[in-house]
Amino acid sequence: MTRHLPAGQDADRAAVRDRVLEQVDHRIGGLLTEEHRRRATEGRRAAALVSDVAAVVRSGGDRVRAGLFLTGYLAAGGDPDAATAVDTAACLEFLDAGLAIRADTREGAALRRGLPTLHVSHAAEHERNGWRGESRRFGDTSAVLAGDLALGYADRLASALSGAARREWESLRTQRVLGAYETAVATAAYQDDPWPTDCLALSCSPGCAAGAYAVHHPLRLGALLAGRPELVGSYAEYGARLHAAWRLRGFLAGGPGYDDEAELLRDVLFDAGDRQSAEARARELVEEAARVLRPAALPAPWHAELARWAEHLGSARRS
Repeated sequence: MTRHLPAGQDADRAAVRDRVLEQVDHRIGGLLTEEHRRRATEGRRAAALVSDVAAVVRSGGDRVRAGLFLTGYLAAGGDPDAATAVDTAACLEFLDAGLAIRADTREGAALRRGLPTLHVSHAAEHERNGWRGESRRFGDTSAVLAGDLALGYADRLASALSGAARREWESLRTQRVLGAYETAVATAAYQDDPWPTDCLALSCSPGCAAGAYAVHHPLRLGALLAGRPELVGSYAEYGARLHAAWRLRGFLAGGPGYDDEAELLRDVLFDAGDRQSAEARARELVEEAARVLRPAALPAPWHAELARWAEHLGSARRS
């Protein structure tokens, strides 16, 4: 799986990553188009569920999970032409879509990235058509099934993974669910903390794992798929700091998951000095992320690219 690029191509490594990301988009689009065509011959209703998944996956923004995975993979010397790498990046996007659909349904969210969530749109469909039963229940049921379908596509794309990479995928798959449950229990028991305490201490709690998947696992999965298990520790150290900076920026910006108690803390109890200190800590975490990665045996251009990732995510709100 490992095939280092010629030294003369160092300056173009980010361009190679972006080219592979385009292949990921083509893979996602091709799978969904074929699925829609196949299901449409079986019945309009089955095809509609595929369209639901497509709408969520295609609204996925800047492909952070797939981009981090490919950066970690290519930095470790992974073959940019390997179909397994493209499929793995695509499966991360389907996994994110499936669990986002389920989270929106559990939490009763009305919008995601400016668009009506699936449970809302299907409930409205039920009402428009005057169908039997409760429209809300129909909306929730339809959205859950769309989430199941997206997770099925993720597992299909991950089927070629083996060995340590397969185990990392299974860990990611499990921890996202368990982390979400821990968060739900903490919220119900009035034990949730709007301030990302554990993340800033670089000791992620089980509930925090519902978000840490976005950084830690994709990087480690990239190293393992490239056959470089010795990079897992370095990527984990980098990822812990990057994730903490991302969480802190999400808190400061009022991103998803940072409303209610977080809004009170951020907008009422925080003064200018508190905000400045938080901003400074986010910058420190970005710098630390690049610094802890320096001993890792990676080509210099990829060290620079990973430092740019830290800068990008450390200044962005969490999604």
